[in-house]
Amino acid sequence: MASLDSTSWSVPGLLLALLLVFYSDLPHVRGLEVSTGKVSSIEAMNGSTVLLPCTYSSCIGIHKLYFSWHYNNNGSKEKLCDGIVPSEGAETRVKVKHPRIEFVGATKGHNISVLLWNITFEDEGEYICFAKNPKEKDRNHSATYTLYVVDQMREVDNTLTVIIVSVLGGVIGLVIIVMVIKALVVQFLLKDDEKNKECLVNASGNDNTENGLTGAKADNKGTPKA
Repeated sequence: MASLDSTSWSVPGLLLALLLVFYSDLPHVRGLEVSTGKVSSIEAMNGSTVLLPCTYSSCIGIHKLYFSWHYNNNGSKEKLCDGIVPSEGAETRVKVKHPRIEFVGATKGHNISVLLWNITFEDEGEYICFAKNPKEKDRNHSATYTLYVVDQMREVDNTLTVIIVSVLGGVIGLVIIVMVIKALVVQFLLKDDEKNKECLVNASGNDNTENGLTGAKADNKGTPKA
């Protein structure tokens, strides 16, 4: 009976383990995410216009997606704009709350980016893109984009790049010169080797001819007179 009980308990446990393995191998469905791209900051000149990029993605789709942009003003969030994307492909409804903010997003590309016109030094700081999807039980996500305002753009120092390119060019040139010299030396040695072989062949031929003449003279001297 004890062995029967252990068997009856092991079967459900085995089935549970198999189910866990099966579900662990299934691809995980990604929920709502927003992104400001590969670069999370920008440096722009005072008085210029900058793009604050933001896109959203959801593997299970959206329904009345809510989004907003906020400026982190020393810990207090100042709302710049907000809006709703009713569904995939539908027109976005936006409310702009800042005089220098312009919505430039598009539903087709899941784009909820904005432009900030005529920036000043006071605009420097963190800008937060936020989104919430009711279709995913109000799952929300946010991303931060940092703006740095300068009076003039810094020149990029290319000294290190020039040095690296010069060194690589010198090394490549040296390798080419060495290969050319090696090819010339090998060609010269091959020609010299051919000349040596010709000399040896000629010398061997001359030796054979002289030996033949010497033998003939000896035969003539050794023949008795009749």
